[in-house]
Amino acid sequence: MLTWLKQIFTWWNGQTLNTRFHTWRNGELVGTDEAGNLYFQTKGAKIDPALGYVRRWVIFKGVSEGSKVPPGWFGWLHYQVDTAPSQETYQAREWELPHQANLTGTAQAYRPSGSTLAEAARPAATGDYKAWQPGN
Repeated sequence: MLTWLKQIFTWWNGQTLNTRFHTWRNGELVGTDEAGNLYFQTKGAKIDPALGYVRRWVIFKGVSEGSKVPPGWFGWLHYQVDTAPSQETYQAREWELPHQANLTGTAQAYRPSGSTLAEAARPAATGDYKAWQPGN
């Protein structure tokens, strides 16, 4: 019951009821990634008349967060490659890092030195700044 309520009233928890219906009616599963996200395209790789190309989309497991898409699937979703990672022996490059959650807006977000939100004491003013005054 809670799943249905989330799908009715929220868009950030996986998929809405409309997305579920559209996926059931028009989509075919292409693959999944290590995080459990599901990747779809139009059935039979049919060209969408509204777009002029095959529509591709992702249904996130849990919170909808764009940074959770791995590099291989990102390339497929954005039409940079034609073959989905599930249809080939995709190997991540040695320079590709594992996913890190986007912590912006959370207590774990990066706070540079000098930030009023940083935990450390703010450095003292050096006196090298002279305030502007009208007429100068």
